[in-house]
Amino acid sequence: MTILLTIAIYFGILLLISWLTGRSGNDAFFRGNRQSPWYVVAFGMIGASLSGVTFVSVPGMVMTIDMTYMQMCMGFFFGYLLVAFVLLPLYYRYRLTSIYSYLGERLGKRSYKTGALFFLLSKFTGAAARLYLVCLILQQYVADDFGVPFTITVVAILLLIWFYTRRSGIRSLVWTDSLQTFALFAALVMILVRTCDLMGLGFGEAVSAVWNDTHSRIFEFSDINSRQHFLKQFFSGVFIVIVMTGLDQDMMQKNLTCKNLRDAQKDMCSYGILFIPANFLFLSLGVLVAMLYGKYGMTLPEASDNLLPGIIASGQMGNMVLVLFVVGIIASAFSSADSALTALTTSLCIDILEVENPKSKFFKNAEKTRKWTHLTVIVVFVAFILGFKALNDTSVIDAIYTIAGYTYGPLLGLFAFGMFTRRMPRDRFVPFIAVASPLICYAIDFITTHTTGYRFGYELLMLNGLLTFTGLSLISRKG
Repeated sequence: MTILLTIAIYFGILLLISWLTGRSGNDAFFRGNRQSPWYVVAFGMIGASLSGVTFVSVPGMVMTIDMTYMQMCMGFFFGYLLVAFVLLPLYYRYRLTSIYSYLGERLGKRSYKTGALFFLLSKFTGAAARLYLVCLILQQYVADDFGVPFTITVVAILLLIWFYTRRSGIRSLVWTDSLQTFALFAALVMILVRTCDLMGLGFGEAVSAVWNDTHSRIFEFSDINSRQHFLKQFFSGVFIVIVMTGLDQDMMQKNLTCKNLRDAQKDMCSYGILFIPANFLFLSLGVLVAMLYGKYGMTLPEASDNLLPGIIASGQMGNMVLVLFVVGIIASAFSSADSALTALTTSLCIDILEVENPKSKFFKNAEKTRKWTHLTVIVVFVAFILGFKALNDTSVIDAIYTIAGYTYGPLLGLFAFGMFTRRMPRDRFVPFIAVASPLICYAIDFITTHTTGYRFGYELLMLNGLLTFTGLSLISRKG
């Protein structure tokens, strides 16, 4: 009952913030009236980026790859700089609502629609993967005690999110995400403190214990075939940020609500700096929790995602940690999922239905269309989550980036071609190039793995983008 009461109070606060900051109309829903304070956007974006997957999966990574995930986080920082000073100026120059509108301006209508559709596929799968794990955790700790089926849990969570985003969309999310980021980090810090108390460690002793642990290895330079090699992780981190932040309507939509380009750049740089220590804290928690397993004579779980949930479920850390854990999961889940739902609604309305185009049949009923589209997205989202549950057999965070390597690659190629060349592709062939590139990538990865033993890691994203760029070059002419 304590957990249910905590969820009810938390949701009530979200509704209050949504009501205080909300405004009716599509301009508020899509663009936040372009009045968001940059520091509020930056803080809220941290929670949206980390999500429930980070809260569960990143601590567990130390079991299999030590702290080498930090190599990718270092690459993330440089990726954020590129987004701030290369992509954001482009978006503000065109005053875009959907960033994929740029492809229509530069390459043609089919290129524009192709880019938007690849985003929709990427976001549905990626956001479903994130929320899937969170739903499993809430099912285990809350719903199972009341005999509630998993499907009902998923539907209930998404309806709660829909309820506080349906009116003002991105305008409300800028503020509610800040609350959720605060709740997430408050839970993380308190769980860290409790873990140190159980280990009998002060702050300095905890730092020393993490530093000297065998799982504290950050850098991998020796094995080029390893997916954790520094060059693979670092450059993959750079490009993952470019595509999963800079070319992602979800993340960019919040930045485009800032008053001007300068504020948006300050927001992006601040967010990029804070992202590194945030992930380091999660990995440090994983090291300390693994040590706690040893103290209590418990066997480490086979699945890395179960490292933190496993020790909490055992009761060794106490009921308060269980409540904090659920709060952190809910905060991160809501922060990630609410912005994804809003971005998907925005892209469908602007890019596919063209509600702001006077020639569109949806123009006269734009706000009504947006409301029905938002509800439809909820239904589709439920289907994706249930499908992911049925198919997923890897670490969830790894699955997200693997999916991104295939679906975001064509977006990378399309934007790079538009920005760094003056050629015009034959627009009618662009969809075929965008579909062929991921398929060729998969074939290359399969053949290479079985003939040479070399396994592509997240650098598959770069190869995918290069194939799309090359294909567009072959079908283009001077512009």
